[in-house]
Amino acid sequence: MKFDLRLYVLVLGVEPLRIFLFKDGLARLATSAYSKPNEKNMGNLRMHLTNYAINKGSLGFMANHNANADFTGSKRSLKFVLRYLKKTLKADTVTIMREIREMIIKTLLSA
Repeated sequence: MKFDLRLYVLVLGVEPLRIFLFKDGLARLATSAYSKPNEKNMGNLRMHLTNYAINKGSLGFMANHNANADFTGSKRSLKFVLRYLKKTLKADTVTIMREIREMIIKTLLSA
C-alpha cells in the first residue's frame, strides 16, 4: 500500500514556540497496487502517485461515505495507517509518531 499523509499542526505562538499536532490526519492511498518502479510500470501514475486529481478517475478509487469507517475508501485516517503499520509490518508506531513530531518541530524552528 502506498500512501501520503496530511497532518494538521496549529502554531499558537513563536516566542515561546507553542505547537499542537491534531490527533488524527488524512492518508491518501494510491489506487493501483504499488511495485518498485521499472521501465514497464513507470507510466502508471496511479501506482506511484497519491494525488486525488490523478486517482479519482481510477476504477479502483473508492469514495468515503462514512468518517467512522476509516478502513475503506481511498482516503483514510492517520489512525488507520498506524493500525495497519503495526499489524502488518509490526512497526513501532509510537516511535514513528515521535519522529514525526520531531520533524514538525525542527521544520518550524528552521522557519
